[in-house]
Amino acid sequence: MRRGARRWRRSLQTRIVGTTLVSSALVVGLLASLLIGQVGRGLVDTKTRTSLSEAQSGAAQAQARLDGLDPVTPPAVDDVLRGTIEDIDRRGAVGDLYTVLAVRAAPGGSTYKSRAAVTGDLPDDLRQRLTTGGGPLYAYADVPDGQGERTDGIAVGSVLLTPLGDRYLLVHLFPLTAEQQTLGLVQRTALGAGFLLVGLLALIALLVARQVVAPVRQAAATAELLAAGRLEERLQVRGEDELARLGATFNSMAGSLQRQIRQLEDLSRVQRRFVSDVSHELRTPLTTVRMAADLLHDARDGFAPDVRRSAELLQAELDRFEGLLSDLLEISRFDAGATALEAEPRDLVALVRRTIDACAPIAARRGSEVLVEASDPPVVAEVDAVRVERVLRNLLVNALEHGEGLPVRIAVAGDERAVAVVVRDAGVGLKPGEADRVFTRFWRGDPSRARTTGGTGLGLSIAQEDARLHGGRLEAWGRPGRGAAFRLTLPRRAGEDPGDGSPLPLGPPLAASVAP
Repeated sequence: MRRGARRWRRSLQTRIVGTTLVSSALVVGLLASLLIGQVGRGLVDTKTRTSLSEAQSGAAQAQARLDGLDPVTPPAVDDVLRGTIEDIDRRGAVGDLYTVLAVRAAPGGSTYKSRAAVTGDLPDDLRQRLTTGGGPLYAYADVPDGQGERTDGIAVGSVLLTPLGDRYLLVHLFPLTAEQQTLGLVQRTALGAGFLLVGLLALIALLVARQVVAPVRQAAATAELLAAGRLEERLQVRGEDELARLGATFNSMAGSLQRQIRQLEDLSRVQRRFVSDVSHELRTPLTTVRMAADLLHDARDGFAPDVRRSAELLQAELDRFEGLLSDLLEISRFDAGATALEAEPRDLVALVRRTIDACAPIAARRGSEVLVEASDPPVVAEVDAVRVERVLRNLLVNALEHGEGLPVRIAVAGDERAVAVVVRDAGVGLKPGEADRVFTRFWRGDPSRARTTGGTGLGLSIAQEDARLHGGRLEAWGRPGRGAAFRLTLPRRAGEDPGDGSPLPLGPPLAASVAP
């Protein structure tokens, strides 16, 4: 059952053939039932008319004999009735067309019958109707079939008047055996023809579906290869119909995508090469400028006030420039695949507290309190402490910068497979769609914001690369006016998969926190 349901969901051809099969079966079944119903009613109507005609002929023959009786005596009447019933029965015995029965209308009278007929074969409703009419009248009843069995049939009654004034009910019993056999043959024929027609329709649907689905399957397979990076794959186009035009359009689109992707790859390589070259080339002049700036900064007390202020500004801007250059070099190492992970067992709670101590001046300047929620047992994982501290420092500094002076909360937890750290602020938050864009290089949510700590737009990109290097992930959440949260999830043991889940949620605020 599950395999069939999965095939139904995943196979267009199966749905087309199955839908055609069910629909055609319903239509054929409906038509067959209508046909069989019409045939059955036609057979019964024909049999009824024939029975009425035959019964009327027999009744006329019997009445003529009674009317021509001379002399009229009770024994003579009995002989005529008995002889007439025998003559009618002999005619009906040919092909077992019917049997006949004559019953005196008055109680206690004589009964004349043929072969398997019995007095009870006269239906009560027909007897009652014949008492007020002369017939012929008919009713459907259970009658003998001439072979010693009972079957559905038609009882046709007429009234005979004897010269002595007695009323007799002459009943012809017509079995519907032949009609039932004919109807059964029609039913079997319709059933066989229906199965054959449904099978042919299913085969036609299969052939048509293959013609339509085969190009679609080829397009899906080619699209999967394109998604896997094999940009040179193309569809085989045959003919000039709609599917052929679709294939040609698909190939044109694939070619355009290939050219654009290659252009983007070339541009990305040029950009990475440019960043790497510029970063390395700037190291030497920056070192020289740094030495001169340090000398000026150390001797600033002997300068005039405006020169002293210039020396201080020069020192501060060189610090920011050096930070930017360090970030560019780190990004270049990630792009070049030249990074290495030096993992060892470390307590993440201790790393969090060290990060908080390092960022204490920033927290004091922004007026924000940093609160920590962590379990009593140490949350130990195999991590590169330098890289994890850099990620935590970046997340905490961002939270302090955007927290609007409100408390910043940090939660630490772990399970058997993974450990997690969530840094949450209650500041301006993130707009819809910014949760994914915050990790884009050089992207800043509010370029016009007055910043006090750097602001290169590379911090979260580097943090994400550090998380990926560990085999983990860095995720963001935020709502305008409700703050933002960043969750770092890392595997317990280096090189293992932390799974799709995380020990900490990334949506609602923390319920309780304590100061470090």
